[in-house]
Amino acid sequence: MEKRAAYESVLPYVREWIAYKVWQLRLPGVQVAVGFEGQELFADAFGYADVEAGRRLTNSDLFRIASHSKTFTATALLQLADQGALRLDDTVGTFVPALVEAASPIADATVRELMEMGAGVVRDGADGDHWALAHPFPDADELVALVVAGGAKVPVGSAFNYSNLGYGLLGLVIEAVTGTSYADHVRTAITEPLGLTGTGAEFDPAREDEYVVGYTGLHTARTRQRVPHVTTGALAAATGFHGTASDLVRYFSAHVPGRGSLLSDHAKRLAQRKAWSALDSDPAARGYGAGFVVDRINGREVRGHSGGFPGQITQSVFDPASSLVVSVLTSSATGPATMLAYGIVHLLDAAADEHAPGAPVTADVDTDRYTGRFTTFEGITDIARVGDRLLAIDPTQPVPTESPVRLDVVDADTLRMASGNRFGSIDEDIVFTRDDSGAIVSVRGDSGMTQRPWSVPAESPEVAAALVWI
Repeated sequence: MEKRAAYESVLPYVREWIAYKVWQLRLPGVQVAVGFEGQELFADAFGYADVEAGRRLTNSDLFRIASHSKTFTATALLQLADQGALRLDDTVGTFVPALVEAASPIADATVRELMEMGAGVVRDGADGDHWALAHPFPDADELVALVVAGGAKVPVGSAFNYSNLGYGLLGLVIEAVTGTSYADHVRTAITEPLGLTGTGAEFDPAREDEYVVGYTGLHTARTRQRVPHVTTGALAAATGFHGTASDLVRYFSAHVPGRGSLLSDHAKRLAQRKAWSALDSDPAARGYGAGFVVDRINGREVRGHSGGFPGQITQSVFDPASSLVVSVLTSSATGPATMLAYGIVHLLDAAADEHAPGAPVTADVDTDRYTGRFTTFEGITDIARVGDRLLAIDPTQPVPTESPVRLDVVDADTLRMASGNRFGSIDEDIVFTRDDSGAIVSVRGDSGMTQRPWSVPAESPEVAAALVWI
């Protein structure tokens, strides 16, 4: 099956799986988009933008995408380097003279070292309570003071140390080079050329009604609380951006080598090559390039970034080789954005796997006769089309394809469990019972147990609020 067609075959199940995870984990809201070869294949929104108000989440609602901001900052710097406006080996002190005046060792760090998180800058400073909204995010003077006070925690250029303050300094570099504000520059250089109408460098009070409400998690208390939106001051270059999943798919599609004119392919390689590993003990672990996280999913090389803003967790990944892009935005402090994004990639890979075990479904078989979600009081099973195979999947798992059962079609009302974990009922049949209209009434399958159709219950805002807060 051609790859695009394989991806499209599983997207209906991606929608069902995400909807179930939102219900299972009682998430306020989740926005998802998938792109391939520069085109959006899928976009959907689940749950509520504002639970208490009963405002359903849409594809155009704005999320705070936090550390995704670093990719925009790195992109702007690479553009300026391509234009000859700066060199990546220029020192930050050249553009932020206050560091030189304070005799900070960080003044000698290069732009490249800051981009790659190798400049020894403290992560958030001795007082990082702006993240807890105890006081405003630092302005430029306060940012420099935090950097100076922290010194170089390791020798410049000696180790990977993720730093929001370091990327704040890079925002000051952009302002010094361009003579304009950081927000204005990234708008004219990146978001407007790409048509990213839902993306900007900072919270925009004029669009407040378009933002989702972020909520605390249920890991520290029995109820969620609303988290107010705040501006991020001089840390906008590290964490200030807002956006939508669809915009992020368009944006990261432009970072695929050979596609778009946002950056030269040379600049893309500089940004996306792995400069550091996150674990000293494992050089093969996920790491960092120049503004981009470097990781592997299911053996696939991916790039992208996550984001953690008060009340919102987000994740975008893209494959520079195939052009696949997945973005997941959640409105909870414990939102499983990374788990959901990686789970989607696993589903897409399974759909495109030409060597998957089991017999391909022939073109004359109507797979819709068998697909659905079926439950007993203690278990749940999804029967889904994934590429040209039928699979039985446990949707409660973080990786839905971790231990699937491959299903062969026997007849119009029978599937055979052809391969999978043999602690189950492999080589036995799943038998469907239908009513006079042909609708599935029950399914008897694994362990000979009868399961019945189930779907995410329809919820009024009041019921949804109760489910979210319990």
